[in-house]
Amino acid sequence: MASIMDGERQFHIKAKQGEIGRYCILPGDEDRVPVIAAYLENAKQIAKNREFNVYTGYLNGEMVTVCSTGIGGPSAAIAVEELVKCGADTFIRVGTSGGIDLKVWGGDLVIASAAIRGEGTTYEYLPKDYPAVADFEVIEALKSSAETLSSDEDGNRYHIGVVHSKDSFYGEVEPDNSPVGEDIKYRWDAYLKCGCLTSEMECAAVYAASIARRARCGAVLTAIWNVERSKAGLPDNITNDSTRAIKCVIGAIERLIKADKAKK
Repeated sequence: MASIMDGERQFHIKAKQGEIGRYCILPGDEDRVPVIAAYLENAKQIAKNREFNVYTGYLNGEMVTVCSTGIGGPSAAIAVEELVKCGADTFIRVGTSGGIDLKVWGGDLVIASAAIRGEGTTYEYLPKDYPAVADFEVIEALKSSAETLSSDEDGNRYHIGVVHSKDSFYGEVEPDNSPVGEDIKYRWDAYLKCGCLTSEMECAAVYAASIARRARCGAVLTAIWNVERSKAGLPDNITNDSTRAIKCVIGAIERLIKADKAKK
């Protein structure tokens, strides 16, 4: 019986085996893909469909793919699923986020060791009591890379810890406009007390899909500002520059490539 899943190319990302590297960088924004791909050698666009813009190039002789995921968990999980089917086994999300913990300034990097499952996609992958956690090797590579790009200055530090993944952007920034705003604020306050670093929309889904498919995963996020610092009237930075996060991912993949070759 014929199926929409039949065919050489994946249904959503429109890529096929042989076009995708084992190492994949996952930005949300499709326009950020060629910017990241510029750090690779001989990078070429493989496909573009809906929110999925796919480039593949080379880094230290290894194929590396950059694939946008769009906004939110469902499309991020689709990207991971189809990239795995094309041969990928290592995923690093690079994106933006809003700071929660007061030590995080706009411009800081946040390496997500785990993600709060405050969305719905992960419940299609993991039992409700199973954590969405990153791979240790990936986090170590991101940490080593971030150290070379950071300094002890406001807006130029890096942090490692838990991030919050959600489905509703406006639930975070305008909770009073939601009919369930009190519940949103109750949970947000709990995350703040637990030391959650920042809030975003894709890490949990990327981690859950990767865990379910036995792939490695991690993420580095640029804090574009800190909503809690703003609430408290504390000084902060606002930035839309993701250059340092992109360089952090490239450096991390270089380290992973070297470590993986050493295992052979």
